[in-house]
Amino acid sequence: MNDKSLGVLDMIVASAMDAIITVDDSQRIVQFNAAAEHVFGCPSEEAIGAPLDTFIPQRYRAAHTHHMERFREAGSSARRMAGSRVVTGLRRNGEEFPIDASISQVDEGGRHYYTVILRDVTERVRAEDELRASREEIKRMALTSNRVREQEKGRVARELHDELGQSLTALKMDAAWLRENLSAPGEELAAKLAEMQALLDGTVAATRRISADLRPLVLDDLGLVAAAEWLAQNFTTRTGLPCELAIAQGLDLDEPHATTVFRVLQESLTNIAKHAGATQVEVTLGHEDGSVVLEVRDDGAGFDPRAPRPEGSFGLAGMRDRAALLGGDVSVESAPGRGTTIVLRIPLREGA
Repeated sequence: MNDKSLGVLDMIVASAMDAIITVDDSQRIVQFNAAAEHVFGCPSEEAIGAPLDTFIPQRYRAAHTHHMERFREAGSSARRMAGSRVVTGLRRNGEEFPIDASISQVDEGGRHYYTVILRDVTERVRAEDELRASREEIKRMALTSNRVREQEKGRVARELHDELGQSLTALKMDAAWLRENLSAPGEELAAKLAEMQALLDGTVAATRRISADLRPLVLDDLGLVAAAEWLAQNFTTRTGLPCELAIAQGLDLDEPHATTVFRVLQESLTNIAKHAGATQVEVTLGHEDGSVVLEVRDDGAGFDPRAPRPEGSFGLAGMRDRAALLGGDVSVESAPGRGTTIVLRIPLREGA
C-alpha cells in the first residue's frame, strides 16, 4: 500500500462516526480516532501507547485477554465481539457503558495488529431495558386484572348461590307444601302449582349452572384437585363420554396458577364436547421439571392446527393468553382424524 493510500485510509478512519482503535501484539494502542476520543472522553495523545486495558473494566480484563488469544489462534479475519451481546467499555472518568463492537486482525510488516470498531449503545440498551420493564408492567397489570376479574366472578357466584339460590329453594319448598296441604284443590289451582314448581326447578338449576360457570365454589373451597374432578364428572354427565383423570399425588396450587389450570381444562373439555366427536378423553395433571403440566387428550376428529381458525373462535387464543401471563405456554398436537392433545405448561417459582 503506497503513502497516498495510507493517507486516504487515515482520513477515513479519522472521520468515521464509529470509534476505531488499533492495538499491536502487546495490546498497546497505536491508533485512536476522533470518535474514540469522544466515546471514551480521552484525547488520542494520552491513548496512544496506553494498554487497551485502560478502557476495559477491571473484572473483564482477564477474559478479554483470553478472547483475544482465542481469536488469533482461530485465524479468522474478523468477527463481532461477544456474539449477539453487548460488551462493556470504561470511560476515562471511570464510567462504564455498553458497546457493540467488532474486531479484525491483520499482519503488517512482520507485526500483528488488532482493530476494534465500536459504538456506544447506551441509549439502545436503555430503550431495551425500558421496553422490557414496560412489558413486565403490562404483564403484572394483566395478572392483576385477571385476578380481580376472578375475584369478582367469585363474589357474584357466591351471591347467586347464597342469596338467589337459597331463596328459590325456599320458594320451591313452599310451593310443594301448598300443593300437599290445600284441601281438595281445584284442577286449575293444582296445575298452576305444578307449573310454579317446574319453573322453580328450572330456575334453581339455571342459578347453579350460572354460578358454576362464573366461578365454581369448589375451586375456592376445596382446591384444584377437587375442582378438576368436578369438571371431569360434569363433562361425563353432560356428554356421556368417559373422562379418565390422573392427578399427581399431593398436587396443590395457589392462585393464580390454580385458576389458570382450571380454566384451560374447562375450555379444553368444552371444545371436546362441542367439536371433537370423541369416544374417550384422558386428562393428566402433575409436575415436571419445575413446572405444572396439564395434558388433555381425546381420540376425536382432530384438526389442522395451522389452518385459519373460524371467525369468533378465541378458545385456544384465550388459553395461550392465560398461560403467557404466568410465563407458560399451550401447545396443540392434532391432525384430521387423529385426535387432539393440548398441553399446558406453567413454570412454578420456588414455593409457589
